[in-house]
Amino acid sequence: MSEPVAALNGAIFAGGIADVWEVPLQGMITLRGDLANARLTKAVASVLSGKVPQPGRTTITADRGAAWMSPDEILILCAYDEASSTLAALEKALDGFHALVVNVSDARASFRVSGPPAREVMGKLCPVDLSPAAFTSGMFRRTRMAQVPAAFWLCDDDTFQVICFRSHAQYVFDLLSVASQGGSGVGVY
Repeated sequence: MSEPVAALNGAIFAGGIADVWEVPLQGMITLRGDLANARLTKAVASVLSGKVPQPGRTTITADRGAAWMSPDEILILCAYDEASSTLAALEKALDGFHALVVNVSDARASFRVSGPPAREVMGKLCPVDLSPAAFTSGMFRRTRMAQVPAAFWLCDDDTFQVICFRSHAQYVFDLLSVASQGGSGVGVY
């Protein structure tokens, strides 16, 4: 059996106005159901030791937590090697409850964009107000990145994490790399 590998084998772009790198494999589980239901929130709390995030928010710290995807969906992040056990724990806690729990770890790719101009890099590609007053730590956004769907959040003041479909990984990495090229700052943020 082959070993799992990241979509772009750890691709890195450095030396521009921001650095871009592929995040190592990340456990990702989609959970769809009634997010206000006590049983579902208890199941999430038991697996993550945290709450279901509020709309447009994330509870992700140190690559573990959850992100609000839609009124009936969250994305749970965990260590890649814990995805199967986390999935099993959620399925057990939600047995008989109307919910969908799916391991999507191998269907996604993830990148980080880091440096003081990271907001500018992301702002060139996404129709989102990323000013420090409008987009703060803990916020999560699903949107389009040029021609493909993507989601992102702030890891810290100067670092975004981006998630996209694995099939779009090269395209997204190339977009982020071009938007990060030296001399491409526009001074908006």
